Amino acid sequence: MSTNRKRTAPIPNALIWLTVSALVIALDQASKYWVLATLPEHTAVPVIEGMWNWYRSYNTGAAFSFLSDAGGWQQVVFGILALGISGLLAYWLYQTPRSAYKVALSYALVIGGALSNVIDRSLRGHVVDFIQWHWRDYYWPAFNLSDSAIVVGAIAMALHGVLGSDRTSGNTTRSRA
Repeated sequence: MSTNRKRTAPIPNALIWLTVSALVIALDQASKYWVLATLPEHTAVPVIEGMWNWYRSYNTGAAFSFLSDAGGWQQVVFGILALGISGLLAYWLYQTPRSAYKVALSYALVIGGALSNVIDRSLRGHVVDFIQWHWRDYYWPAFNLSDSAIVVGAIAMALHGVLGSDRTSGNTTRSRA
C-alpha cells in the first residue's frame, strides 16, 4: 500500500543570518582592540570638531551606565539577560523563512551586538565605549559599534511590529481601515 503524498522541501530558515551577527562581533571586537591599543583613557580625540570624538571609556552597567556602580552583580544579570534574549532571537531566526530578510537582519544585529558586549563583560569586566557625539557642551554618552547594532536592530524590530510585519512569511501586512 503506497501513499501518494507529495513531499515538499522544507523552507530554508533564516539561521544563515547569524553570519551577520558574527560580522558584528568581529567588527566590534576589532574596533575595541584598536581603541585599547591606541586611544588614551578619558581623553577626547576630535574626529569632527564640535560634533564627534573618539573617547575611550568603560561601562560596567547597562545603557547610559545604568547600574554601573551597583557592585558587580549587574554584570552577571546583564550577561544572563543578553544570552537569554540572543537565544530567543536565534530561535525566532530558526522559525523565520530565509526570505524574510528585514526581520532576520534586525534579529541578527541585536544578537551580534548583545553577544559582543557579553564578550567584553566576560573578558574585561566592563564594556569598552569609544564613540562620543556632542553638540557644543551637550554630550551623548559614549557608545560602541555593538551598541549601534543593538539600537538599529531594536528600532527595526519595533518598526516591523508597528507596520505589521509577519515574521513567518516575510510579508508585510497592513490593516485597512
